[in-house]
Amino acid sequence: MERLGPFESNPEVAVAVSGGTDSMAAALLVDEWARRRGGRAIGLIVDHGLRDESADEAAIVKQRLSSLNIKSLVLQWRGEKPSANVQAEARHARYQLLSDYCAQHGILHLVLGHHRDDQAETFIMRLSRGSGLYGLAAMSAVKEQADCRILRPLLTLPKGRLLETVKARGAEGVDDPSNENRKYARTRFRDLLTLLAAEGLSASRLVETSRRLGVPAVPPKRRSHLCSPGRSRSIQAVLRFWTPRCSGPCRGTLPCAVLPGRWQQSRATIMGHGWNVWRSFSRGSWRVSTSGATLSGCRLVPWQRILVICRENRPIPQMPLVAGCLARWDGRFDVLLAQNLKMPAGQFTIGALGPEGWAQIRKEIDPIASGFPPLAGEAAIAIRNAGEILMVPHLGYLKKGVSPEMIVKCRFRPGNSLAGVAFTVA
Repeated sequence: MERLGPFESNPEVAVAVSGGTDSMAAALLVDEWARRRGGRAIGLIVDHGLRDESADEAAIVKQRLSSLNIKSLVLQWRGEKPSANVQAEARHARYQLLSDYCAQHGILHLVLGHHRDDQAETFIMRLSRGSGLYGLAAMSAVKEQADCRILRPLLTLPKGRLLETVKARGAEGVDDPSNENRKYARTRFRDLLTLLAAEGLSASRLVETSRRLGVPAVPPKRRSHLCSPGRSRSIQAVLRFWTPRCSGPCRGTLPCAVLPGRWQQSRATIMGHGWNVWRSFSRGSWRVSTSGATLSGCRLVPWQRILVICRENRPIPQMPLVAGCLARWDGRFDVLLAQNLKMPAGQFTIGALGPEGWAQIRKEIDPIASGFPPLAGEAAIAIRNAGEILMVPHLGYLKKGVSPEMIVKCRFRPGNSLAGVAFTVA
């Protein structure tokens, strides 16, 4: 789970529980992980209604989760059921029900119990359909969606180990009999994996192959084309900031094929609208100084062994806030103040903290201790009342006497997101 973060404090994590040993193991392990951090797991059981006994089975799963002190509820798939392509339609309905619940209840993370054997089956099935490299990478451990993140923390673990995990905790699973029905392709491919394993092509080897296919790589010929003299010279200075001081996860140089797209995405996310960053590179329309480099409204600064990309400190108009009305500022932040604010009269506004505000805040808190890059401080958002700073969400700053309940929502939701998902700032 730690590799799939970051996570908020006291995390509430939804777990899709079919009742099988794999999803029961996921619910048990995630609940243990969340409780150690002051949170909890909530099991979501989907009753597809495709069989007469499905409602009773869902009730049994809910009862078993309750006996393990795990909160759970049943989501029902209502309406007409398909007569063809049943598994695919049921899977789509299941994901829709799960995602809708997370969105409605503010749950940011949805865990699925897919394990190593599932990953191997997916790889073989896609191989049989002629999938390309991205398809053969199979299921990802993290998938960003509009309102929640889908997490698969068990992809490297075999089903047998999950079975032992459930037994060791005194629990048991309820396997869906349709999983053994050979009219479904996945069941037949599952049997095929047993034959392949006997020939040395085990599930672990298939999963390792899919993992390697999921790592971006640039063929030498394509790399030489993309790194033509004109282009390579235009990124040399950026690579100076990226590589020499980054001994952690940024060690080494990025493939030239990755740079244009990633810089484009980063700039669009931070600035709130699109722009051809690669064109700026090629034209040399960026500036370098001792405090980093600026490019198309972004500041690139090496700090604590990472490269920080933040908003350049430019005048950004402040925007008035009306209590109870959702406001969108700078094309990136959705802000909602409580309907009945117990605050002095005045005009609420949202805007950049600015040099003066940053100097004031630094006297009261230590932003560096909280891991906030100092050079990004002036562009951080601040909520003011009659010009007085009440709140700086990024820094966790709240003026004395101000209730944290004044702000109902502050979400970072750029039009062009790196991850494809919004996340809560305050």
